[in-house]
Amino acid sequence: MRIGGIYGNIPMSGYIYGGYAAGASAAGGADAAADVGAIKNPGESTKVAPGRRSSPAECQTCKERKYQDGSDENVSFKSAQHISPEAAAARVRGHEQEHVTNAYSKATKDGGKVINASVSIHTAVCPECGRTYVSGGTTHTMIKYNNEKNPYTQNKKANDAMGLVGQSVDLAG
Repeated sequence: MRIGGIYGNIPMSGYIYGGYAAGASAAGGADAAADVGAIKNPGESTKVAPGRRSSPAECQTCKERKYQDGSDENVSFKSAQHISPEAAAARVRGHEQEHVTNAYSKATKDGGKVINASVSIHTAVCPECGRTYVSGGTTHTMIKYNNEKNPYTQNKKANDAMGLVGQSVDLAG
């Protein structure tokens, strides 16, 4: 799993991921052996899928899965939190929207314009019970800033101006 931060040369990026809680593993951790057959996720199916160690109702990994943001922005999920699998999609979408809102705020404050803002929601399959869950999300934003002091920008504007000189002259008139 990637842990957040700024990726590539994208001005703002957020990433929230679902990971295992301390002491847990794909096998469910050391405490899983003592709790075999115990209902840890009420309301879930008790049927064990072929090739899986437990049912979704008994899955220790799903019970202890936590989400945490790895970016350097002031958004939710700075400390690891558990989210139920049913609520994870909405909570992750809401979190990623915070990154988009921050991008628009930053662009407005610094005299830029948001060119693109996209959100990707990621899914994965639990190795213990086989349930598909929302494993995180990524926000990519691109902000364009006008730089009038840049000599290349000034030269481009001067060249554009020379091409426009004389285009509106009425010689017949």
